[in-house]
Amino acid sequence: MRPVRDGNAFEATVEQLATSVRLGVFAPGQHLPPERELAETLGVSRSTLREAIAALRDAGMVQTRRGRGGGTVVIYRGPDPASTPEALRGMDSAQIRDALDYRRVVEPGAAALAASRELSADQRQWLVASRVAVEQAADVAEHRQADSRLHLALATVSGSDLLVAAVTQVQAMVHDMLTAIPVLATNIGHSNAQHRAVVDAVLSGDPQGARLAMEQHCDATSALLRGLLA
Repeated sequence: MRPVRDGNAFEATVEQLATSVRLGVFAPGQHLPPERELAETLGVSRSTLREAIAALRDAGMVQTRRGRGGGTVVIYRGPDPASTPEALRGMDSAQIRDALDYRRVVEPGAAALAASRELSADQRQWLVASRVAVEQAADVAEHRQADSRLHLALATVSGSDLLVAAVTQVQAMVHDMLTAIPVLATNIGHSNAQHRAVVDAVLSGDPQGARLAMEQHCDATSALLRGLLA
């Protein structure tokens, strides 16, 4: 493992820890190093590290034991084919990473183009309402649908039919991937803040800001998916 250099410290920490577990760097039954040592190795705060370890617990990769001889123990023994969404069963790690790279190119470009357009009052209201719908979603299923609708709304106001088609394809792939990992409250909070940054930049007519904000958003999601899936 190496120090986290990504701006998304939580997601990047989950990626490194989960990848280390999946690749057997930390074998089943083995304790993770002490929190202080891990935090220093990764260059993150202990609170960020604890949130990342909690994410691995939610994913069924580790278990934390209290008391003497306790600590965080690896319980992961390989992927469970039965729990993998059907749409992902034909995809290997290289294909998942390729899809995430494709998204990293397409969605920031769509956001930048949207920010360069003269948006109508209805379009501006639509973007704000779409963002609010994500934040106010009542459950996981509603959140994921609202999230996809926001991304599609951003593509639509870009005015490019080809970009709408590309973002639709990307969102379908990302949706299938996200159903295969646990919902992480910390990441949802980060995602909401990133959505606000993207929409604010688009509404302000700031293409570069919109591109950078969407890149950060894509990078955060990709870090989780690479760590937990690929």
